[in-house]
Amino acid sequence: MKSRLISIWLLAVAVAAAAADHTGDVTDVRVIRHMDSHPGSSELWEPYLAQWKGKHLVAAFGVKIPGKTDMGDILSSVSTDDGNTWGDPVAIFDHNQRQGTIQFAYANAILFKPPGQEVLWAYAMRCPMNYRHSEDSQLVGAYSADGGRSWIPVEMSMGYTGPLIVVAGPYAFMENGHPRYLFPVHRNTRRNDPLGSRDHFVLSSTSLMEWNLANFIPQPVTGPKVFLHEGNLAAGDAPGEIKMVMRTADYEDERKMTDPPRAFSTVSKDGGRTWSPAKQEPDLWNAKSKSFFGRTTAGTHLYVYNDGPASPAPTGRMALRYKLKPAGENWGAERTFYDAGIKNSYPTLIEVAPGDFRAVWDSGTKDRSRTHIHFGKFRVAAKP
Repeated sequence: MKSRLISIWLLAVAVAAAAADHTGDVTDVRVIRHMDSHPGSSELWEPYLAQWKGKHLVAAFGVKIPGKTDMGDILSSVSTDDGNTWGDPVAIFDHNQRQGTIQFAYANAILFKPPGQEVLWAYAMRCPMNYRHSEDSQLVGAYSADGGRSWIPVEMSMGYTGPLIVVAGPYAFMENGHPRYLFPVHRNTRRNDPLGSRDHFVLSSTSLMEWNLANFIPQPVTGPKVFLHEGNLAAGDAPGEIKMVMRTADYEDERKMTDPPRAFSTVSKDGGRTWSPAKQEPDLWNAKSKSFFGRTTAGTHLYVYNDGPASPAPTGRMALRYKLKPAGENWGAERTFYDAGIKNSYPTLIEVAPGDFRAVWDSGTKDRSRTHIHFGKFRVAAKP
């Protein structure tokens, strides 16, 4: 009983600390989970968020294994009061559960609630435990029919059989009266293979279980090749247009940024079957860190990103900023999303009502990244 009271007190302290001492337009900041609750882990990283029904939210995140670059378990936590409090997490993908003689670790939690369906999907990457990192992973999935309280693993049927990396969730739209889904993915086999490649591409599905290659994203028409990765899909500016904004790095040396450090974008006008050559977004900063790109129901595009230098610079991945682009207009001025003098990265947002967003991101301390998972609320005015 005493230990439980101490845990409740520590959670209250964490919630109070999260809600204070920060600037920015995100409100109602809460700590979903801290790594102190996971003895033996090295980080909590890359959260994702979904709305089940009403105030019932589900957050998923990774719990990293020490010694691995980006591999561990994927857990989910439920809130039934719009993010004010969060329950103890349950496992979606557990590296301790062997599949025969093979032991996998997992990375990059993704949640997706298909429109009109009473099921919640979780996706991630799985990689054999003897690998050092997850750059050579496969897609793995699970579903929940009880709002994220329990999960049933499902083996994906893959038309694309090569290695892949997933970071952002599927994009849903209607085509000829039927739902269709596009999944932004990339690969980085060049990290350990000089003859490998760094390519961004898109998978397509009508079932969320069977995924086939839709097409690759062409490199820019002019200038050097770019390492395009970690793209987010959203409705574009024109009717029927789909746009993807991508994180970037130097193609030959992924440790280097592009010059200048900018996000790149691509557009499809035929349901993801073909894509325009990637081009620089002059107004969108990207210094080798995942950003969020989406569009409100009112048609305003939203870009949330890390300012400053790239990680692992001491001041890399600190404050989160954002920009808005109303329909038919240019990107507006930079605004502060969340700044507390600590490290923050990998924001993901969902729109739960017109202009009303919920957000998650991983946070740390001034000198250390990814010690806890943050949640917050964010509003975009109809006419910003």
